[in-house]
Amino acid sequence: MKLTKRSVDILYPEDRDRDYYDDALKSFGVRVRKSGRKTYFVMSRERGRMRRITIGKHGVLTTEEARKQAMKILHDLSVGIDPTAEKKKVKETGTVKSLSTRFLKEYVPTHLKPSTQREYRRSIELFINPKLGSYLISDITRTDVASLHHGLRKKPYQANRTLGVLSVMFNQAELWGMRAELSNPCRGVKKYKETKRERFLSVEELGRLGEALKDEESFAPSAVACVRLLVLTGCRLSEIQKLKWEHVDFTRNMLRLPDSKTGRKTVYLGDAAITVLKAIPRLARNPYVITGQIEGQYLTDMQKPWRRIRVAAKLDDVRLHDLRHTFASSAVSLGENLPMVGKLLGHSQPQTTARYAHLADFQAISAADKIASELAHAIGVTNPE
Repeated sequence: MKLTKRSVDILYPEDRDRDYYDDALKSFGVRVRKSGRKTYFVMSRERGRMRRITIGKHGVLTTEEARKQAMKILHDLSVGIDPTAEKKKVKETGTVKSLSTRFLKEYVPTHLKPSTQREYRRSIELFINPKLGSYLISDITRTDVASLHHGLRKKPYQANRTLGVLSVMFNQAELWGMRAELSNPCRGVKKYKETKRERFLSVEELGRLGEALKDEESFAPSAVACVRLLVLTGCRLSEIQKLKWEHVDFTRNMLRLPDSKTGRKTVYLGDAAITVLKAIPRLARNPYVITGQIEGQYLTDMQKPWRRIRVAAKLDDVRLHDLRHTFASSAVSLGENLPMVGKLLGHSQPQTTARYAHLADFQAISAADKIASELAHAIGVTNPE
């Protein structure tokens, strides 16, 4: 029979699967299954054995589209090209999207903190999959990665974070046997230089913040207490938001955090921070210090009250994280050395604290002035009038 849309449409299922071949292209046919599904195929002989190659479903493909594909498959086979090689490759290695799905399911929840999990998912869903998701894992090259990275060049921080996520993904692909060992295509792609934002509040700005907090206290007491503790402890926002009363050691003036960005952490409290903590009422059936509107939960949205507070204080460019920078800068300005500042902030790496080193310049200048003044008289140098 001549396979056409009409002739295939009227083929009805029987009590077993049945094949119908085209009169014009002998190797081309359609299989009608007992379920009624109709699938186009082409038959070929390979090493003395008959081989069926599925083309696609009737309805998804027209009969003529299936015929053209059958002709191409037969041509490829005649010149030694395996038309199913690409499908085999996909099945064996998979696409970047399939890798990312497994990565988010098996690796991310086990090895990363919740906040970092969100960052990884965001990079994958917004940047990696749209650009590389359809590519075969085994086909990704350094050029592909460099192109993705370059496309985010106007957002260097995001570009570098995305590159980092992709690198971890391909390390896992190697461990899972999806790529050859030591073939990570991210290797050698240079990260963009990131300019760290350093914003510290002056004494005058802190005064304005203090007044704004007083005005806000009757509307959002938990948010105000949170901001005050951020200023007085140098903690990260999540550390104060999720702080529980069981973590507060009033006897030794400490917060003993079971988990933070750098793991277990001890926060040393000054008297002012203790005063703020003692003024916060404890709510029954709520273990958190900074309580939210939902019973038993902490205050999850700090951005809304913070926007009101910073507008009132005329600090429109100040982020909540800048309060941590302010604590650090004040410590350095008061003469604390960098190791001590790092200990107070809970830094795990000395280089993280080193960003505040330039704030100690005035101390060196003051020391140099004292020494020079002491020696000046001996060599006959006097200060100009």
